[in-house]
Amino acid sequence: MPESPDATRHNNDESGLLKGKSVSRREFLKIAGIAGATVGMGAGLGGLVAACGGTTTATTAATTATTSGPATTAGAGTTVSSGATTGREIKLGFVTPLTGGLASFGIPDKYCVDRWKQAIGTGMVLGDGQNHPISVTVSDSQSDSNRAAQVAGDLINNTKVDMMMVASTPDTVTPVVEQCEANGTPVVSTDCPWQTYLGQNKEYKWSYHVFFGAEDWIGENWAIFEKLTTNKSVGAMFDNTADGNFFSSVVPAYLTGKGYKVTDPGRFQPGTEDFTKQITAFKSAGCELITGNMIPPDFTNFWKQAAQQGLSVKGCMVGKAILFPQSVEALSTIGNGLLTELWWHRTFPFKSSLSGETCAQLAEDFEAKSGQQQTAPLLHYVIGEMAIWSLKNAKDPTSKDSIIQTAASMKFDSIVGSIDFTAPIIAATGTGPADWPVGPGHKTKNVYDHGLGGAQWLMKGGKFTFDEVPVDNYAAPYLTADLLTAPLPLPIK
Repeated sequence: MPESPDATRHNNDESGLLKGKSVSRREFLKIAGIAGATVGMGAGLGGLVAACGGTTTATTAATTATTSGPATTAGAGTTVSSGATTGREIKLGFVTPLTGGLASFGIPDKYCVDRWKQAIGTGMVLGDGQNHPISVTVSDSQSDSNRAAQVAGDLINNTKVDMMMVASTPDTVTPVVEQCEANGTPVVSTDCPWQTYLGQNKEYKWSYHVFFGAEDWIGENWAIFEKLTTNKSVGAMFDNTADGNFFSSVVPAYLTGKGYKVTDPGRFQPGTEDFTKQITAFKSAGCELITGNMIPPDFTNFWKQAAQQGLSVKGCMVGKAILFPQSVEALSTIGNGLLTELWWHRTFPFKSSLSGETCAQLAEDFEAKSGQQQTAPLLHYVIGEMAIWSLKNAKDPTSKDSIIQTAASMKFDSIVGSIDFTAPIIAATGTGPADWPVGPGHKTKNVYDHGLGGAQWLMKGGKFTFDEVPVDNYAAPYLTADLLTAPLPLPIK
């Protein structure tokens, strides 16, 4: 959902929407600045080019190959040896939702591509000792699973990528991973709960994934609710998506086992604009807490209607929808106090393997260059780290077999913390999808879990309307006490 750095958040159209009116899907995307976009990586990087009007345009970015130049020091993590011979171009593909209902996830992706290019420079000496130019083609999934599979197939069969990268929910990640598996193409991924990433497969040959799991999200949800004084009555808002269906099958049972009463009115379709049914059910049950999984425009409608219809709760933590500052800003004052999972944040004590920057420095650089507030999907930076690490360590980076064999041994410190696929696999404590110990670790052959914190959105003065404040570390031991804000979270007023 890339928006231009000088985009105005509060124009006349928006001001009407912030007064409690129902918001259509198209109106929300207009607020957040979503438009068709093309991204390229190579000489100059082209940048994001917004499509005219408010409609979503089908686009697949073309790649400008990065050409090999004189031997240079290309970045903190890359030294091009003057004695290295020039190898063939290595092609990377990147599938992400730049437009559509999931476009909030794609906001930082142009920035991430720019930073990967900066690290690559004019070329990199890879595992074969040769200096290889590296190019990236970025393709827009348009927030559609079928299109994600389609553009992945195009990148594999027509662009002839050597390795794929993908991020942003099961609706993007799983179809791309499945295409790579079917076509024997290495792929690294993030931003998809690892149980839904695996889909029907217990194990992949061509894929490695770094992200948290259901055990982390559910545990963090419960841990934050425990910090609030409530009647333990929870309303569940799970949509009819891969994420929604999965979490609806495990969250209610987990919370019930912890002594909570859960009211679940059933699945609803993404794009629903009238949530009276759900709100009425929650009011009747006396719900003081809300959990669930929704896309941002759906939550905007739900939360405004909840305020209009007199649903008053003390805590609300809904997956996906409240991750983004733009989503909370669209709610104005009724967004104050909302809770969110904390995938990645400027306070995290990690450094980039490519540049040596801290999380705080990366967040500050993103804000300075984009004019936008740091956002959780800056975590997407890690798939570039994973891809580059695999290529630099592969004995033959022109061989897909060599690349994936190397990816299986990934062990390095990244912007999301330590990644170690050589560590022993952590055993599950039961047979359910959430029966793993919470927090970081090697959870399956293909998955390294980086953990998950909890945060609260609070209104403040300054450049940005809301501040994302870390408040819990149940599934994130790296968020030490000095990085948390006590005695938050505050109940919603």
